[in-house]
Amino acid sequence: MSEENGWLTKIGDAMGVAKDKAQEVGASIVRKTEVAASDAKREAAKARTVVGKKTRAARASVKRKTKAAEAGAKKAYGQAKRSVERKVKAAATGAKRAAGKVERAMSPKKSAATRKTGAAKKVGGRKSTPARSAVNKNVAKVRTVARKAGAALSRAAKRAVKKPARKPAKRTKRKGRA
Repeated sequence: MSEENGWLTKIGDAMGVAKDKAQEVGASIVRKTEVAASDAKREAAKARTVVGKKTRAARASVKRKTKAAEAGAKKAYGQAKRSVERKVKAAATGAKRAAGKVERAMSPKKSAATRKTGAAKKVGGRKSTPARSAVNKNVAKVRTVARKAGAALSRAAKRAVKKPARKPAKRTKRKGRA
């Protein structure tokens, strides 16, 4: 019986040692899993902050580009407006000049206070034809000037109404991409 007791004691001792070992192994596994979990949490937090930084940077970049585009559009609009005003002013000046030419052409010519020679006095009856042709020439000149002024005015108006060509937005490369 003592031999059986010896064996049973040895088996009991071995089971106690195995139990202690199993507890140690279990505790180390628990420790390792806790460490792994905290590492994962830390990495997740890091990733969250990186993503937050990237989104804020992207948002700021878009805001900057939008402001720049608005400023460019405003500048282009102002330039176009000034250009149209300048062209209209030029066309109005041209029309004014043409009107002045018409007025001068239609008004009777002032006779020069020069003395006539004897030959000129004799050819008194022939004055009407050259005077008429001179008036006709002046009227033709006035018509061409008025036509040119009208064409310039209509061209300026067409340019003012014409929309500027839209440029497609350029694609920018994202960091870290080829």
